[in-house]
Amino acid sequence: MHAFQIFETERLLLKPTDKDDAAFIFELLNTPKWIEYIGDRHVRSEEDARNYISSKMIPQLERLGFSNYTVFRKEDFAKMGVCGIYDRQGLEGFDLGFAFLPAYEGKGYAFEAASRLVEAAATEFEISQLKAITTKTNISSQKLLLKLHFEFVKMVLIEGDEEELMLYEKNLKPIAASK
Repeated sequence: MHAFQIFETERLLLKPTDKDDAAFIFELLNTPKWIEYIGDRHVRSEEDARNYISSKMIPQLERLGFSNYTVFRKEDFAKMGVCGIYDRQGLEGFDLGFAFLPAYEGKGYAFEAASRLVEAAATEFEISQLKAITTKTNISSQKLLLKLHFEFVKMVLIEGDEEELMLYEKNLKPIAASK
């Protein structure tokens, strides 16, 4: 097993999600906003969450060196949410995604975590462009993507999804070139 990078910000630690995060992932994937905006992943138990982590998150981490990160608050190591860079089927390029438990929303944590991963995408993973998708009704994600300087490109339909999604993009070449 490789030693994968843990990212740090002023208030947060972003650690690659592993099977030890199963109880947290089970809770997060069953929050009303996750189900409404991201979709029901049919994770009904901690065992389902461990299997989801093993089959969906760890293979990409081992293949590309990045994937889903569990976001911890430094002061008390509370697991608050996830943020990641995903090689999402049906989407060309890499996708930035994030989700937080309701208790941690609206406090700037998602912006802080996503900003750090956007920086890592450019400088550590040498990704020249990131994409992001969200539903038309997920206004808070749209606002966060605009704050991160993503630009809305078009509506897209991803295979296996019935709902059209908003596609955003951010060019990272200037960031990588300036370092």
